[in-house]
Amino acid sequence: MTLTLETLDVRMEDLEQLVERARQGALSESEYETLKAVVHTLGHVAELLASHGTTVADLRRLLLAQQGTTEKTRTVLVRAGIPGETEPPSADRSEPTPGDRRPGHGRHGADAFTGAHRVVVAHRHVKAGDHCPGCLKGKIYGHQPPARLVRLIGQAPIGATVYELEKLRCNLCGEIFTAEAPSEVGPEKYDATAASMIAVLKYGAGVPFARLAGLQQRVEIPLPEATQWEIVHEVATVIQPAFHELLRHAAQGEVVYNDDTSVRVLALRRERVDDRTGVFTSGIVSTIDGRQIALYFTGGKHAGENLATVLAYRAATLPPPIQMCDALARNLPTFPPAFETIVGYCLAHARRRFVNVTPAFPAECRYVLETLGAVYQVDAQAHAQGLSPEARLQRHQADSAPRLAELNMWLVTQLNEHRIEPNSGLGQAISYFLKHWDRLTLFLRVPGAPLDNNICERALKKAILHRKNALFFKTTTGALVGDIYMSLIHTADLAGANAFHYLTTLQRHAAELTQTPAAWMPWNYREMLAHIDASASIAADAPP
Repeated sequence: MTLTLETLDVRMEDLEQLVERARQGALSESEYETLKAVVHTLGHVAELLASHGTTVADLRRLLLAQQGTTEKTRTVLVRAGIPGETEPPSADRSEPTPGDRRPGHGRHGADAFTGAHRVVVAHRHVKAGDHCPGCLKGKIYGHQPPARLVRLIGQAPIGATVYELEKLRCNLCGEIFTAEAPSEVGPEKYDATAASMIAVLKYGAGVPFARLAGLQQRVEIPLPEATQWEIVHEVATVIQPAFHELLRHAAQGEVVYNDDTSVRVLALRRERVDDRTGVFTSGIVSTIDGRQIALYFTGGKHAGENLATVLAYRAATLPPPIQMCDALARNLPTFPPAFETIVGYCLAHARRRFVNVTPAFPAECRYVLETLGAVYQVDAQAHAQGLSPEARLQRHQADSAPRLAELNMWLVTQLNEHRIEPNSGLGQAISYFLKHWDRLTLFLRVPGAPLDNNICERALKKAILHRKNALFFKTTTGALVGDIYMSLIHTADLAGANAFHYLTTLQRHAAELTQTPAAWMPWNYREMLAHIDASASIAADAPP
């Protein structure tokens, strides 16, 4: 029997008037507030359902009061209504002292402004070696550190200078004499720093061309969208050798992380790529010799296929790398036997399934979350102590393996003894965990295997930020340009380098970059700059 519901066309104003009339009846103040909240929630849900971008996850967060974004065990359990301490109490816990406060709070000191222009100001009245004007007996000398003042100024993201070159004209022959431009001006209208700033704003901070064009117009230094695109497009061809070199370095990685997220490329909207209609941005993060390299690929290929493209550059003498991803089949590359990967699945993805059902199964999920929390604590301690991959593996085998063995038995018992409905949210979370148990616990058997894919998830936030603000790429060329810049910018961030300075340096040393791209990576380009400066200094001091 099908239940047919009659559709009523009711305005929100009518519902609010109805609630006010109900208040005049027998409703108490608390009952009135409850009814009012229900009506407003209904109106908000109706608005969400009318939006094409609303997902089931959005409705779940609204209706199940999952407003927080953090997945910390303590916060998840508190939201689920489980009071009390969720971490084992420490016997030596004491009140924090001012010296024990976490860093990151308060004002920044002068040392934090490493990118600022520095001006040395000499004393106007005395200098080192002079007699002291105070006691008239001693001599003064230099004292470190100097007193420092920080002044922050506002300016347009892309500045401009207009050089007015004087013109002189002969009153007899009419010849015009124009002043020469200063040597630092250069022949190009747009300096290398302009392209770097546009790229960092667009592909690093998610500022669309239109938004930057509007801002530039407000400060009366116009920079149209089309001009911005022409600048970054031209520069992308110059710095592309650095991107290809990053790819070759990433292929030699010890651990590779990969995942993808959806993206819109208007030129591919109606095309089918290998019988697919989806378009993705794949994020690949490779770790090698303690460095992290981030790569982005946008198009119709899945993350596993893009990983295969990267690992095709891997040296045949190297052993298979460890691969960390979630359990989607499209994340796994298809390789010849010589290029297989040691696959581990993301523990955070499995944990998130229990986080999502904690309000419905608080006691069961608490046990799982606290057990996994202890495993993560062991891993954090191993990293904090700087343990080698082999020592870290031994630590996990000693401390984490017994906990996970007990967890495995508990999960199996829940299903085998029918304590949990298999089709429930908790049952599905348990089934996922048990199905992929070996790959979820790879860190118990392989040295250097990570616990989760969070490093790649964070890298994909670059692409997601761009998607949220710019919405789409227009062409495949635009997507490729975005991949080049996002790869170089995020790898520079991971290396602790100034992405703006790095992109500017690549442009100003384009010829050297083409010849030796390996010397111009984010982690070593400053060494090459120092070598060039030293060579120039020696050449300047050499006799003619």
